[in-house]
Amino acid sequence: MSGPLEGVLVADFSRVLAGPLCTMTLADLGARVIKVERPGSGDDTRSWGPPWSASSSTYFESVNRSKLGVALDLADDGDRALARELARRADVVVENFRTGSLDRLGLGYEQVAAVNPGVVYCSVTGFGSGAGAGLLGYDFVVQAVGGLMSITGEPDGDPAKAGVALVDVLTGKDAAIGVLAALADRARTGRGCRVEVNLLSSLLGSLVNQAQSTLETGRPPGRMGNRHPSIAPYETLRCRDGMLAVACGNDGQFARLATVLGVPELADDKRFATNAARVGHREELVAALEERLLGDDGARWQERLTAAAVPAGRVGTVADGFALAGELGLSPTVAPDGGGTPAPRHPVTYSTGLVRGAQPPPRLDEHGEAVRAWLAGPGTGPPPTAG
Repeated sequence: MSGPLEGVLVADFSRVLAGPLCTMTLADLGARVIKVERPGSGDDTRSWGPPWSASSSTYFESVNRSKLGVALDLADDGDRALARELARRADVVVENFRTGSLDRLGLGYEQVAAVNPGVVYCSVTGFGSGAGAGLLGYDFVVQAVGGLMSITGEPDGDPAKAGVALVDVLTGKDAAIGVLAALADRARTGRGCRVEVNLLSSLLGSLVNQAQSTLETGRPPGRMGNRHPSIAPYETLRCRDGMLAVACGNDGQFARLATVLGVPELADDKRFATNAARVGHREELVAALEERLLGDDGARWQERLTAAAVPAGRVGTVADGFALAGELGLSPTVAPDGGGTPAPRHPVTYSTGLVRGAQPPPRLDEHGEAVRAWLAGPGTGPPPTAG
């Protein structure tokens, strides 16, 4: 399967997570991605371990499959000339250097667009290219200053980060959306485009109801642990052997929950008859529900509640998540062509295929000789392949 982006060349000057996730998504869809790294050390994440893979770190491998790898020293005249030639030939350039850094190397948007007017040039920053250009954009810091940590964690505990670099992931997906939109516009108009995404804006856009509540009321929400600020019960509840996530999104689901627990009268209790009432009497509600739930194990409650069309599930591990996806036929992983450790698959499925087979992440400068020869040549033939 070649993929819908067959023939699209992506020059990947990005590092760490958001940019590489964007370019890996484009590679999954058939684009030819050439990843440029520093000689000697490569992408920062190659050294972010343990855990380690056979040739690098698992962190690096999580967002760099199906790319060609070339090491270029942008401080070297010869390597810099090759990098400029790559940008000139590319359909898409993705970079996350500090604002202005690539301009000084002749690789900024205006310089690339002057010789490649159809280029889609995507810049990923922490806080934008204006007043925030000098701020260092690390996911953990953006989770803190952008408010995500303020609404994550127990009410009487410290603010907490998400268990993954969530802002980087969201920004990488926003970058991929932006690039695809710009490519679609180019196909219609022939124009190139600069696409800019930043971690802070992607975070704020992802806060959805919490953001809108703040804008509407002027009051920032606080931490509620696993509870939802506007729905009850929509939280983790204690069973005999652990925690069960229960998510009642309407009164009918709550009535069925109460019936399964053997206390159908709760659905008619004025304290619990409506969602608004349940939110207002949450502590009493939780006490009544846990009194019943503590009588059996989470797996048995999950089975009964699921049969009654009440959303519920035991709190599991990442391994449990992969196992469940496998049981449901979701094919959660993809194995690189030629073997190797499976990785989480491209998360979208298409009735006509569209996603090409995966290639292992490149070793540092693995395709360097072939890429340099191609860039030094006349530029009339296709770029090398990763397979």
